[in-house]
Amino acid sequence: MSDHKYGEMDIAVQEKTFEGFIKLMVRTTIAIIALLLFIALVNG
Repeated sequence: MSDHKYGEMDIAVQEKTFEGFIKLMVRTTIAIIALLLFIALVNG
């Protein structure tokens, strides 16, 4: 079994995936808030 050496692993793919996940969550949160505001305004 090889020894793990801190900082040697290429994490570019994981960073790109995490960035995409955060963007998706922000957009989803904004969409939900907009939908709730729309519903509140329509129901008066």
